[in-house]
Amino acid sequence: MTVLSLVPGKVSLNELSSIYWDETDVELDQVCRPQVEGAAARIEQVAQGADPVYGVNTGFGKLASHKIEPQDTSSLQRNLILSHCCGVGPAVPRRLARLMMSLKLLSFGRGASGVRWALISLLEQMLSRGVTPVIPAQGSVGASGDLAPLAHMTAVIIGEGLAEVNGVVQKGVDSLKSVGLEPVQLGPKEGLAFINGTQFSTAYALAGLFESWRAAQNALVISAASTDAIMGSTAPLQPGIHGLRGHRGQIEAASAMREVLQGSEIRESHRDGDTRVQDPYCIRCQPQVTGAAMDVIRQAAGTLEIEANAATDNPLILNETGAVVSGGNFHAEPVGFAADMIALAVSEIGAISQRRTALMVDPVLSFDLPPFLTPEPGLNSGLMIAEVTTAALMSENKHLANPCVTDSTPTSANQEDHVSMAAHGARRLIRMVKNLNHILGIELLCAAQGIEFRKPLKSSKPLQQVITRLRESVPPLVQDRYLAPELETAKDLVAGGEILRAVKVKMPELI
Repeated sequence: MTVLSLVPGKVSLNELSSIYWDETDVELDQVCRPQVEGAAARIEQVAQGADPVYGVNTGFGKLASHKIEPQDTSSLQRNLILSHCCGVGPAVPRRLARLMMSLKLLSFGRGASGVRWALISLLEQMLSRGVTPVIPAQGSVGASGDLAPLAHMTAVIIGEGLAEVNGVVQKGVDSLKSVGLEPVQLGPKEGLAFINGTQFSTAYALAGLFESWRAAQNALVISAASTDAIMGSTAPLQPGIHGLRGHRGQIEAASAMREVLQGSEIRESHRDGDTRVQDPYCIRCQPQVTGAAMDVIRQAAGTLEIEANAATDNPLILNETGAVVSGGNFHAEPVGFAADMIALAVSEIGAISQRRTALMVDPVLSFDLPPFLTPEPGLNSGLMIAEVTTAALMSENKHLANPCVTDSTPTSANQEDHVSMAAHGARRLIRMVKNLNHILGIELLCAAQGIEFRKPLKSSKPLQQVITRLRESVPPLVQDRYLAPELETAKDLVAGGEILRAVKVKMPELI
């Protein structure tokens, strides 16, 4: 089993992507251990002192004025975790829960949280032995940390809550013991260090980032197929056009589409004598739209890479001076902004894809393709309602793309009087990308059907490879049939990366 060694503060998006897609086991590089242990010793020293330090020997939030005696600091931390296990809703998917745990390791590894190395070691072993906490997905406002979801994650560490091991959900203590591990007793500040942080919001935002980038890559391939299906012009893909504007995403999108369409007989057949002067925007402006979305996703990626490497709990130990200082790194505003940016990009990629599907099923605009891409229109409705489905999903994503970060509300007796709403801002990305993958899957079905109507002319080799892969799972639509399972299959081919593997053309990279 491969174990990824992570250097806190220096972890790349490629490494985070591996954790997400492959559920790679992780451990912290030992280079960070001296600083981690030094901070833990400093917290132990503070806990024994007379001066009040928030969350170490005081209560929490509005209760910060309540002094806690040294002998009660462990009970304080345990009570904190139990009282904050107030999440509701569906459980966080396994790969996301593991990414959360990995991000918490990275935050601890900065050596500013004051937790013992033993807790880091336990998290690492839980990952390697397949102990995944059951974490309800709703309950965080992305303010004083993702309190509720991180509390559910932490509950397993102290033998409470629920966890899944090999598909079996059981009590936290039983899940640990089933793989030879034991729960721990939390020391001063350790419970607070676990729940103050943005790891839930950041994990979901990273998932949205990686999934949306894959969708953008698919959109380049599928939109090229749609261009050939309607016998669209490739003139708008010329590099000189995009170089004159200069945006990286636009330049790369046009380049990828040119390569995917290279050698198409369909394109060559209408290069001369085509009476159409210009294609509609959904064909002509594909690099400008999808490329701009790619640039926005990359901007969000930069924010999320920084956040994944950050120490985000409170208070923090400043190693240069040994001071234990209360601050606000747990506020997830950067993550909220990044999630809103990704949501806009996802919505726009889906919006222009939907218009291409609408173009292909419309005989007025599709350049001689049969109505709704069926050989016997009238008797058959073909892909008429599949296009309607894309319109429904596009509209849903438009609503979901409204910003979340602007929707603050005071909580915790007005102590936390401005919150980021990053948690549900990031969570909605998974739903949006799933909608987008459905939209792209339906566009792919239409494009393949359209290209096949152009026979004996052939599309490019890369696109023929894509259609061959599609036809292994979904046959051509000759007569009306029950389509819902095939729409799901097409979505899965897009979401799972099958189309990108089939095209065998290098797509733009996130980094």
